[in-house]
Amino acid sequence: MDNKQITLKPQDLVVLLKLAGATSDFQNYADFAKQLGLTASQVHASVSRARLARLVTGVRGEKPTPVKAALREFILFGAKYAFPAVFGAATRGIETSYAAAPLSSIITHSNDLPPVWPDPHGSVRGLAFYPLYPNAIVAARQDNSLYELLALFDALRGGAAREREIAIELLQKRLL
Repeated sequence: MDNKQITLKPQDLVVLLKLAGATSDFQNYADFAKQLGLTASQVHASVSRARLARLVTGVRGEKPTPVKAALREFILFGAKYAFPAVFGAATRGIETSYAAAPLSSIITHSNDLPPVWPDPHGSVRGLAFYPLYPNAIVAARQDNSLYELLALFDALRGGAAREREIAIELLQKRLL
């Protein structure tokens, strides 16, 4: 028997965060895909899955519009279980979670290695915290607003209680 159940993929959440972000400029699938380090067909498939999950509205061919209340609910209460944090060994990379803005200005931590997305061009040595999908780093480099949303989501899915609490507060404000 064939399983007809649709499952959201990690890159779907990045597409949704980009659409909901302050700097979202969706002109067409090809340009939007370049900004995310994905193909146009991957972005189109992400939007289709998000539409089925009732996280975006708009008819095919129109600009997809996030359903902010549903997206906020999914990110704050469900996505961390669907896309749990995966950690690795010490590596060079780019700060995320509490080590990245905006949390880095609020939370100070001990001398433990900070969480980083593994990247050979990164400037910080830390503990590997794998991003939602490999090219999320490319997308985050091009869009600071998206980078901050991804870092906050990383704090939510892999941080300590205080980090999660502050991340929830900041995500709620940004995803109004």
